[in-house]
Amino acid sequence: MSDYYITTPIYYVNSNPHIGTAYTTILADTAARYHRLLGEHTYFLTGTDEHGDKIAQSAAREGTAPKVFVDRISQKFRDLWPLIHTAPDRFIRTTDEDHLAVVKHILQRLYDKGDIYFGEYGGNYCTGCERFLTDTELVDGKCPDHQTKPEYVKESNYFFRMSNYQEWLIDYIKQHPDFIRPERYRNEVLGFLREPLEDLCISRPKTRLEWGIEIPFDKDYVVYVWFDALLNYLTGIGYDSNPEWSEYWVSAEHLIGKDILKPHGIYWPTMLHAAGIDMFQHLTVHGYWNFKDSKISKSSGKPVDILPLVAEFGADAVRYFLIRDMVVGLDASFSISSMVKRINSDLANDLGNLFSRVAKLIGDHFEGKLPESKDSSCEPRESAASLIERLPVLVNEFSLHTLIEEVLQMVRATNRYFESNAPWKLVKTDKEAAGTVLHNCAEALRIAAVLLHPVMPERTSRLLARMGEPTEGFVIDSAGQWGRLRAGTRFEKGDALFPRIDEKELPEKIPDYFDNPQGTVEIAETENIIEIADFSKIDLQVAKVISAEKLPQADKLLKLQIRIGTETRQIIAGIAEYYSPEQLIDKLIIVVANLKPTKLRGEVSQGMLLAAKAGGKLVLVTPDGDIPSGAKVG
Repeated sequence: MSDYYITTPIYYVNSNPHIGTAYTTILADTAARYHRLLGEHTYFLTGTDEHGDKIAQSAAREGTAPKVFVDRISQKFRDLWPLIHTAPDRFIRTTDEDHLAVVKHILQRLYDKGDIYFGEYGGNYCTGCERFLTDTELVDGKCPDHQTKPEYVKESNYFFRMSNYQEWLIDYIKQHPDFIRPERYRNEVLGFLREPLEDLCISRPKTRLEWGIEIPFDKDYVVYVWFDALLNYLTGIGYDSNPEWSEYWVSAEHLIGKDILKPHGIYWPTMLHAAGIDMFQHLTVHGYWNFKDSKISKSSGKPVDILPLVAEFGADAVRYFLIRDMVVGLDASFSISSMVKRINSDLANDLGNLFSRVAKLIGDHFEGKLPESKDSSCEPRESAASLIERLPVLVNEFSLHTLIEEVLQMVRATNRYFESNAPWKLVKTDKEAAGTVLHNCAEALRIAAVLLHPVMPERTSRLLARMGEPTEGFVIDSAGQWGRLRAGTRFEKGDALFPRIDEKELPEKIPDYFDNPQGTVEIAETENIIEIADFSKIDLQVAKVISAEKLPQADKLLKLQIRIGTETRQIIAGIAEYYSPEQLIDKLIIVVANLKPTKLRGEVSQGMLLAAKAGGKLVLVTPDGDIPSGAKVG
């Protein structure tokens, strides 16, 4: 069994996670799952970057200590990952004790070797990038990513002799053409290297910044954030503590956004080479998600919160859209409309509808048991075999959008096979032949679910469970074999796996959030701080649930009738996964009573209940004691 090690950048905790960080993590998680499907021993690392100027400034604005600040924001990232079905093997923090030890160890090694020296430097420093920018990197005198004018800073610091390794790096990149991919980013790094490479400033004086790892050979300085952050990739697999770390390292794949290409493509390889550590295998670079022609990020002021999308469409549908609609290396455009069209076309119409039709015929004519196949030769089988043969290449090349499209082509071939053989008619004249068609369709659906499982782990597990198949832990060598399904196996119908979405009935907050007329949503640099006067506008009241029922065609929604004082209202709440209707009758809850009514799945909702969620668990916020409905909460 071979090894595979994939990392995301560690995310900076000066503010909350957003759709950009979620995408990179989902992409890495999907790649890790595909490599496990191929039978490879896989390790997936993500985490948070917690030192530097911006952290200290954000903490100071809140009037709190940096460690208290980073503990809270880092937890937000850890809380988000299960909600988007990502499962890293380790969540690393640059404040972890083992990371501090690795940073000091590498620093001391380079210092003893003579690759670190003390000197003076002046340059254009961008606080947002946490690094000095060259004149050629500026656009109209500003940082191109943050649209701010850098501050000229001159001070004495420690420097890494990066310039000593410029020719070595050029030769290495040319001799290993897939070291940085796609090719355009390899060429971009080689373009940087056509100019003389300056030495890298790797420290900050404590007189200016105390929040960082103290340099082992000078207690008056702390480590520069990039030098600290990049070493997490070694800490995460037990460098200098786990004797097996190098077995993962030789297969390491760093997945990054294109905005941090220079630190990963130049700083990091030269640091490793100077320290006598072998190179990682790949630096794979993805583009930006753009909204109305601008990058989606907190620094751009564009909408960033992924949670409204997950709450409305489900994590798996969001994962599917993000992986399917971005070609790794290129930019992609985001809109609610394009996501709804993708979900309806691929998942509701092609995959979900095929499963529903096959399951219905098996239920109606074969007592819910999978019929026998007398002839397995069919176009879907040929499509599946061809795709499984190409699977390792598509995965290793990060052509996941192509892989998904080819799975959907197999599903569409199965739909054509289903339509041309018309088993709903055939069952009346030749039940055995109809059974063969349905069995072959079920086999194609099973393989499609296996191949899409890394993208949509929860929904495909449901599909497999309805066929009586294992829902996790499988490998393609066995799960990809045509003929696994056995006649007589229970085949359950169940609710629609992918209900069709009516864009006209989406909650108002979804299109408003992403498609407001100005095209921008201001994002706070730290928490969303509000004044007491703002909070006083929210009318929280105690309500009593007088009836509850599940909303048809909506797995997560319950329709509640509630009483607030003498008034009866209806609210639609996304809590069906956590509460049955019976559990809610006569329960006192807290509701936002002055929200504008909206429509969800065709039903009017006149308020919102309060609940808390963490670690996959959700609980309602309720009064601590008996109190009349209509009581004010404040």
